[in-house]
Amino acid sequence: MNLIIYTLRSLSYVITEPSLMIVLVLLGVLFYGKNRKIVTMQKIIIGDNVNSALELTLSQIVLGIFAGVFASIILTNLGVIFSENSGIELMFVISIVLAFVKPRYICFSYSGAILGIISLIFTYFNITTSRGTHLFDLDITMLMTFVGVSHFVEGILVMFDGSRGYVPVFSNKNGKIIGGYALRRYWIVPIAIFVAYSSLSIGTAGTESISTPDWWPILGYDSVIKLIETSILTLSPLIGMIGYSSVSFTRRKKAKSLSSGIFICVYGILLTLVAQVAKLGIAGEILVIIFAPLGHEAMLLLQRKLEDRRKPLFVSDEEGVAVLDVVPYSTAYNLGLREGDKIALVNGVEINSEADIYTIAKENFNSLEFEVIDRKKNKKNIKFRYENNTRLGFVLVPKFVDMKRVVSFEGDKFSKVLDNIKKNKK
Repeated sequence: MNLIIYTLRSLSYVITEPSLMIVLVLLGVLFYGKNRKIVTMQKIIIGDNVNSALELTLSQIVLGIFAGVFASIILTNLGVIFSENSGIELMFVISIVLAFVKPRYICFSYSGAILGIISLIFTYFNITTSRGTHLFDLDITMLMTFVGVSHFVEGILVMFDGSRGYVPVFSNKNGKIIGGYALRRYWIVPIAIFVAYSSLSIGTAGTESISTPDWWPILGYDSVIKLIETSILTLSPLIGMIGYSSVSFTRRKKAKSLSSGIFICVYGILLTLVAQVAKLGIAGEILVIIFAPLGHEAMLLLQRKLEDRRKPLFVSDEEGVAVLDVVPYSTAYNLGLREGDKIALVNGVEINSEADIYTIAKENFNSLEFEVIDRKKNKKNIKFRYENNTRLGFVLVPKFVDMKRVVSFEGDKFSKVLDNIKKNKK
């Protein structure tokens, strides 16, 4: 039986082992709560649900599981192995704790660096248990290879699913209101990793004694070969979280998630390569531990710099009011409106915001005619009758904003932001 089959069998314990299943369910409930807030925000801003909370949650779980399988197959074939006293499971705990401090710190590059520092400290001061067992006996090369591979898989998740659950946002640049998207996604990722035991742990849930092929491991340096020869390897499943957060005013949501995903994949590959420097000794280990979080910060900084240099995509000007978002299969969507279009006139009258459309509708017995300029600068006219109490299903970038009605997202809890939005809607 090959490594892939063993990996899949090990990961199956996530849904059959009660303790792991409880963790999976608790994380699912946590995600569902967050997604309900996102859906509420979408409904307030857009006027309709783009996705349901259940749909968002299920995609996070299902796609996360597929990503975990892919990551596990890469890791097992590379031969990423941790000793039974490595404390690798602590990285997953640190990652979840950091997510509550600041969502973007959920990334393994931060928790991995923290665990790496702990390992170096314990090794340097030779801290052991009363029985002489070394604590946090961690191979930094293996640790950072693991982090690099997880980022590569995270990048793929972001490319394919990072734009789901977005929220339209607005900002002010050079005196003009610009529209964009706030993207934030989390995934539950179960990963199977090799753990080297000095003796077989009978009855350990989620583990199984395995044999390996002759070509394995790919990362077969001396200390790894020695560990394999003197230990019994098992595959153990762990459950982690991967998160992605970004804001863009210069790209469409899918283009932004694709761009971010590529950056994350490249960072993951670079970190995996740099991780091999740790084989050179303590200096190499320190270098790799420093590179992990700093490289991640550099990647984010580069993306922000590129974002600042690009021209805002959704700006209302003399041509018309920009359409920031259109709910799929809504009234506006069925009429042919798309994000990036500009509404020049409504019944021959210039408008400044969505509210102006409803005012014009009331004055003209709900009969409306839009003069629209699409992204290719082609003009088209759209005629229809507006039905009372029906949302059109789009978001416009206003030309002007009453500063008394501005709601900031920075530094406030979601519940406070939501209350302020509801108050301003009245």
